[in-house]
Amino acid sequence: MSGTWYYVFTLVFFFFDYFILAMGLNIQYGETGILNFAYIGFVAIGAYMTGVLSLPSSAGTGQYYILGLSLPFPVNLLLGGLSASAFAVLVALIALRRLRTDYLAMVLISLSLVLYDISNNYVPLFNGADGLYNVPEPFAGALHLNTNSFIPVFAGVTGAIALLLWFVMSRVTRSPAGRTFRAIRDDDVVAAALGKDVFRQQLKSMIIGSFYAGIGGGLLIQFSGSFNPTAWLPGETFVVFAVILVGGVGNNIGLIVGSLLVETLLVHLPAFLPAIPGAPGLIEYFDAVVVGALLMAMLWFRPQGIVPERVRKAARMGARERPADGPGGLVGEDVAALAPAGARAGGRAR
Repeated sequence: MSGTWYYVFTLVFFFFDYFILAMGLNIQYGETGILNFAYIGFVAIGAYMTGVLSLPSSAGTGQYYILGLSLPFPVNLLLGGLSASAFAVLVALIALRRLRTDYLAMVLISLSLVLYDISNNYVPLFNGADGLYNVPEPFAGALHLNTNSFIPVFAGVTGAIALLLWFVMSRVTRSPAGRTFRAIRDDDVVAAALGKDVFRQQLKSMIIGSFYAGIGGGLLIQFSGSFNPTAWLPGETFVVFAVILVGGVGNNIGLIVGSLLVETLLVHLPAFLPAIPGAPGLIEYFDAVVVGALLMAMLWFRPQGIVPERVRKAARMGARERPADGPGGLVGEDVAALAPAGARAGGRAR
């Protein structure tokens, strides 16, 4: 395979992987309104756990890490995603129950820094600052793949996983649970007044989004074969935020546009461009400036993103049978979905 196609399939992988990461953050922030500034920490947990579940025992490898079970794909990937979800439950019980908005964001970004320091300095956990490396490539042995042939195969596998997760996410956002998430995002006090357990619904959103983060991190370490603390500095979270803000908050289609424009073309494509003579690394620094400028321009001129969130309206049997207006601007069926079950049953009895 030529170098050009190697770069192309590498960009294809990052497009699919960051689409998965964007879907996870979008369900938390775009659909439920949770400012999870520690999102990259959940990505790291999924990557590290997938790595140590894929690697053999650390004895004699020159690395120091826990577990080392040599589990096959996709078992290791699924367990990595579930590990991120389990950690999300712990974080939600500690922080999400008592804190909201800005305070929650500050606590979560502090949590991300704590996780970074622990993984960077406690070597027996995930090999410290060196991180994990020599992570086995899925299917490489069974299909007799070398490094060049592995890239397009795994990019295709990642695309299939992204398509499956997109289908699941579409079902979630269109379900009554999705309507509840958006009601909490718009006004959690009104949602609570209508009988919804706000914390329970936010916890559900955190678990789903963190699972997507763990899957994205697991795919990343299996693609690159390594993962270390420099790969998940807190600033990486804001790259994923830029993807959903530029593409369109609360819109799965907009995430495709954001992943292609921000992550693929503006973040990873410049890494393959020839360096400027006498100024190595200048392209990467300029790239960060472009992403920041684009994000500010979008927030100022088009805060709804390139693909705005579509106003979802429940199907009505007839104008006389279902009122068009309800509390908070929701249509009749959405209001019924948010009302307590007992109130809906009583309404039918009358």
